[in-house]
Amino acid sequence: MRFGFKAVLPLLLLQAVFADVYLQNPRGSNNRLDETTANRKNANRLFDSQNNNKGGYNTGDRLAGEFGSRVQRQYAMQYYGSGPSAAEASKLMVEWTNQHGCGEPGEKNKCNIVIQYMCNRNGTDEDYPSRGSSDQSIQERAFYLRDGTSTSTMDYRKLRRGESDRSYTKRMEDNFKYTRDDRGLHETVWWYDFCRYREANGGLFTADQDLKKDENGYVSASRTRQNNDGTRRGYECPEERDYFPYWQPTNQYEDLSRFQNTPWIDLAWLGDKSRCKYIRDNSYNQKGKHRCVHSQDDDERSYGRYINKKDCESKGGEWVEFASFIEVLEDIKSQTECTRAARLDGRNKIIWGQLRSDKDEKKCIVQAPELLCDEAPWTRVNHLGNAFNDMGDMKTPNASRVEVDMPYFPSGEAKRCVMRLRYNISTTDYDPWNTDSKSNDNDDVIENNPEVDVLGNGEELQLALNTAQTGRTFQDRSHVYVVLPRLESMEDKKLYNLNVRGKRGNIVQTFPATEYDFIPDRLVVNKNDLVHIQWTGSNSHDNNNDGDAGQGKGGTDRHNLLQMSSLGESYPLKIKDANFWDNVESLTDPKATGEDIAVGFATSGFYCGKQKTDVCEEKYSLKKKRRLDDELDNAPASYFGHVLKFKKAGQMVYMCSRNNNFSNRSQKGSLWVKN
Repeated sequence: MRFGFKAVLPLLLLQAVFADVYLQNPRGSNNRLDETTANRKNANRLFDSQNNNKGGYNTGDRLAGEFGSRVQRQYAMQYYGSGPSAAEASKLMVEWTNQHGCGEPGEKNKCNIVIQYMCNRNGTDEDYPSRGSSDQSIQERAFYLRDGTSTSTMDYRKLRRGESDRSYTKRMEDNFKYTRDDRGLHETVWWYDFCRYREANGGLFTADQDLKKDENGYVSASRTRQNNDGTRRGYECPEERDYFPYWQPTNQYEDLSRFQNTPWIDLAWLGDKSRCKYIRDNSYNQKGKHRCVHSQDDDERSYGRYINKKDCESKGGEWVEFASFIEVLEDIKSQTECTRAARLDGRNKIIWGQLRSDKDEKKCIVQAPELLCDEAPWTRVNHLGNAFNDMGDMKTPNASRVEVDMPYFPSGEAKRCVMRLRYNISTTDYDPWNTDSKSNDNDDVIENNPEVDVLGNGEELQLALNTAQTGRTFQDRSHVYVVLPRLESMEDKKLYNLNVRGKRGNIVQTFPATEYDFIPDRLVVNKNDLVHIQWTGSNSHDNNNDGDAGQGKGGTDRHNLLQMSSLGESYPLKIKDANFWDNVESLTDPKATGEDIAVGFATSGFYCGKQKTDVCEEKYSLKKKRRLDDELDNAPASYFGHVLKFKKAGQMVYMCSRNNNFSNRSQKGSLWVKN
């Protein structure tokens, strides 16, 4: 990962090394979509994870059947965003497992964790990409974040050496035009084409790995020490993926796209806290970054090859500064209005300025807060299990975790987002913060698969040391999720998200995912806080006969939530005896009684309540709807649930009736509401 600039020359960088990592909450895809096999079908679908093919979770199903080719039947988790003040945070517990340790005393490696997100406008169902040939349809296919319904990788028509402006224009028109509506999309094809044209950073330490030239006659940012063949994964830029903070802006289009696709936004960096000032100072969140810009004509390439000001300007380019943003308030037309919006926002940084320094037009730009910088959870090497998490009174052992705030979008628009997590470990054979290209091809620094004479008699021992892998990037990404604007009733309230992790199977069959559990399974809140209970699951993960342990229909995830007397027991209470529900109100279904809420959670939304409300139609209520299967087979795999408000302090311990199977798996949790 990148850690330092020099004025004109290529940068001196920290060489990053990554190792296997799996997001557990929100559910990491590991490039899975809807596979019915234990292994994913396409490791190159959206991004380069380099994780085991068996990792990851399927995209959620909205109903009791597989979504197939019908995107309307996919379920994207829907989180309410934070509000404008710290008191209105929407808290999400991000959980992951990493294989090769982190934060361990004695330093078997140096490590850090980078968590980022990218968003665009959610729009409406009409905005979802279609196969039309209109400009609107093409823009939707090219910019709309989505999981897709096909496991194939997006197509790409690559550039040719000596490409003319006319050829470039035609090629990029085709790239936009033939972007497929049924395939997943995170980064844009514009961003990837810029990556293939931009030269690689020659200041990087690549050891004895000689990077290959591209079709344009030089080494581009699409080749790295780890990816010397330039293999494409989705539209991800390999160099940007391997280094952080990156030295170029990560804006996904030359201007503001119709859907306002954001750059990668830095959420958290976990590692050596002595580096926090440097990391914050070089995060793109609030600090502009430059790239080389050439022609502004519509029929010519606008991005330049060079990554430093001197070379850019010597070739007739302009060294342009770009601003990061989480959204642009296009309805605000004056600095006065923008300043007023900034005064109302105690979370983001709102400025009246230019999105790019070569254009005079100013806009009201919303920039993300500074990233969270803290120590990484302590985990041991060769292990995908629990960590030592220092989280105050939360002393129970868990996988690696960090609690983050969901973003606040002052426009009040819903956003589609994706989260990515990268895990960086570096060898200590050399100083990773201060080793650069001057040490390349120097066996005294590090050598590929060396033989060493430790006996002193000429007999050598072989070491397994692949210099391409001492600079390795592993990552995981979530499926697309939605950030909803807050309801008025949530004003001045902190909100906690309570979700479900894991997938069907026993501990061996699910690995490196996990068996079912609630997350957080022990949640302590204040009486004035809110809790949104929600989950998602798949109907298609049956492991292809490789093992499908569990209750109910094979290949299906199902969950519910039932109050019980104590965590050590195996029986839930009847709803009429479950007194915790007398203590709650629903902000998302205000006329629902406690019994209505309990019925919804008990049946995963098969019954939306005991009786109809403004939100729950009578035909879906317990009073009218058909009979529920006793193992929830005909219930939805995903459930939006309720945002709960509490009338007084209290406690609930709860379980899932289908998956809690004593001595096989436990799916229980506790919710404590304090005064």
